[in-house]
Amino acid sequence: MNIRFYNAGILTMEMGKQIFNGEIWTNDDKISFVGTDDEAAKANIYKSFDREIDCKHNLLMPGFKDAHTHSAMTLTRSLADDLPTQEWLNNKIFPVEAHMTEDDIYYLTKLAILEYLTSGITSIFDMYLTPVSIAKACREAGMRCVQVGGLNNFSQSLELVEQMYNELNTDEDPLNSYYMGIHAEYTCSPELLTKFSELVHKYKAPVYTHIAETKAEVEGCIERYGMSPVKYLSSMGLFDFGGGGYHLVHVNEEDMQILKEKNMYVVTNPASNLKLASGIAPITQYLQRGIPVALGTDGPSSNNCLDFFREMFLVTGLAKVRDNDASAVDAMEVLKMATVNGAHAMGLEKCDSLAVGKQADIIMIDLDMPNMQPINNICKNIVYSGSKQNVKMTMIAGVIRYEDGKFNIGVEPHDLYNKAEEIKLRIRSQLN
Repeated sequence: MNIRFYNAGILTMEMGKQIFNGEIWTNDDKISFVGTDDEAAKANIYKSFDREIDCKHNLLMPGFKDAHTHSAMTLTRSLADDLPTQEWLNNKIFPVEAHMTEDDIYYLTKLAILEYLTSGITSIFDMYLTPVSIAKACREAGMRCVQVGGLNNFSQSLELVEQMYNELNTDEDPLNSYYMGIHAEYTCSPELLTKFSELVHKYKAPVYTHIAETKAEVEGCIERYGMSPVKYLSSMGLFDFGGGGYHLVHVNEEDMQILKEKNMYVVTNPASNLKLASGIAPITQYLQRGIPVALGTDGPSSNNCLDFFREMFLVTGLAKVRDNDASAVDAMEVLKMATVNGAHAMGLEKCDSLAVGKQADIIMIDLDMPNMQPINNICKNIVYSGSKQNVKMTMIAGVIRYEDGKFNIGVEPHDLYNKAEEIKLRIRSQLN
């Protein structure tokens, strides 16, 4: 399908390019033209389109990349709030998850996709229990999904991680891919990590994991192995081919040197870390050392919403407070985290910006709203005053999946709401 977007402000997120007025054309899943009004007029003489969309001077930009998610945890949203982290996890979340089926996770992932779309999120980096049903949900709903292994002593096995790595990294399914990963150091035995390291080196694969999220986690690793989690996992060879860590709140100078040397990405989750009282990540220090930072929401039971505008505001706001410096983490740097850095962390360089040949993962930001007026600086408006109400359209791989409050994912939202309620009541009954 050929679509023409015209009368648009365009933020390509290409280095050095400013916002300009112009047009974007898409051809099936790719961008076929990006240019000014004058350039479009010259190129459009003999061009025909299946649909032409007047953007009415609203902003087109790359979709946001949610670089850390547990989508199907929509089931446990607001189930166990205001509790200490270990009590929340062990007494509330884990018992529910023990009763979740592949079908449950399939439907609950689709429920999360509705929320992602309203927030302008076009790619997710998902870690959860049943990779096959997650891939199916994303494929059917049109969501671009990179999954990461959650290897641990209790559920996901080494064999499953290798199987998914081979099955989901094919050209047959362009919306799904897979990274090697472990749940965390504290859920994996040294023997399991040794075998996993052999698998990582077999495929020369980057690795992602939860790491250095809480002080207790770091202290426990030091007590067990005499090293921080970052140093310990690195000493096992897990980061020999790069990768990244989710959270990375509690780190020391040596940890940061390792992250830099191993070409690691930091995926920060400010709302979740606040709600669980995990702490504030040293974002400024990462940026000063040239360590790339991406943004994630974490799961909807620890956040509790999948709102990228809140994450963007918090990552800069918290950095300013932590550093006692109102100039820390500029808004443009935040937009880079939310788009370019997230894409690169997920291996989605084809989705990092708006340029000819890139994937048509595009969102439209409604500027004709009170929170966007007057327009002194659009980028700062998005980060500091923007909200989900400003997402007018979300396109993934050339297909508009959300537009003016309506969804196009192959299922009615209320059917998913009803299914989630059914799953909730069934598991509640099983627990009782």
